[in-house]
Amino acid sequence: MDNRAQVREFLASRRARITPDQAGLPAYGGNRRVKGLRREEVALLAGVSIDYYIRMERGDLAGASEAVLDGVANALQLDEAEREHLRALARSAGPTATRRARPSPTTVRPVIQQVLDAITEAPAWIRNARHDILAMNPLARALYSPVLDSAVAGATAKRAANTTRFIYLDPAAREFFVDYDRIATDAAAMLRLEAGRNPHDKDLITLVGELSTQSELFRQHWASHNVKFHRSGRKRLRHPAVGELDLNFEAMELPSEPDLRLNLYTADPDTPAADGLKLLASWAATRAVDNTGTRDAHDVR
Repeated sequence: MDNRAQVREFLASRRARITPDQAGLPAYGGNRRVKGLRREEVALLAGVSIDYYIRMERGDLAGASEAVLDGVANALQLDEAEREHLRALARSAGPTATRRARPSPTTVRPVIQQVLDAITEAPAWIRNARHDILAMNPLARALYSPVLDSAVAGATAKRAANTTRFIYLDPAAREFFVDYDRIATDAAAMLRLEAGRNPHDKDLITLVGELSTQSELFRQHWASHNVKFHRSGRKRLRHPAVGELDLNFEAMELPSEPDLRLNLYTADPDTPAADGLKLLASWAATRAVDNTGTRDAHDVR
């Protein structure tokens, strides 16, 4: 992906959303020619020269110090994810030696699968930064069966099942995700964050190209240049076998596998969702018996 274009469009989009009033600056009347702040206003707030900031917004972050990046981040009122994205774009603008592609993992070590299988009362699964599903415990396979069984997003001989492909390319996603609009917005924002961290990942570039070609909604979300961390929250799913589930989720980094995330879903005690997970476990056991001899119970690819 073009680093200069990412920098240019990200900074311009963040500048456009902030009014002079929000930045504590006088508006000088209501007939402004630009939406949001002017470049010279950002430069003033960031403590850099106008020429230097213009060079940055044209896509040149090479050599920008942490102090300069922090100044721009403060001027543009960036949140934590946006600040990380700006730093990642600056790192990617560095010398060629620091810009080599870092392929996302496509498999997990056997011990990680053992950890997943040891979690018996909550859906747990591993994904990479492209949102490929790499490993799951039985309850997660049951919970995400619509994704795994999807004709467009499920696993094939050449690629893993992918949740973002399911969200944007399978109409069933609108039924499965109760809060579909938020889920779709967040999925694109998480991919955009990864594109800043690892812009030369060929598989990520291929995925973004596929989604951009086939989904107008993805193109709109991608063009917004929004970024987001996915760490914890609530997720409401409408499972075809057990109905609606209102679950808590935690997305945790694995220190031994920094490019992987462990996603864990739980239900509050004594709630319909808790009863639903128990029913899901029973359904999963029945499904496993029905599938005996047809596929490996651990095979999510």
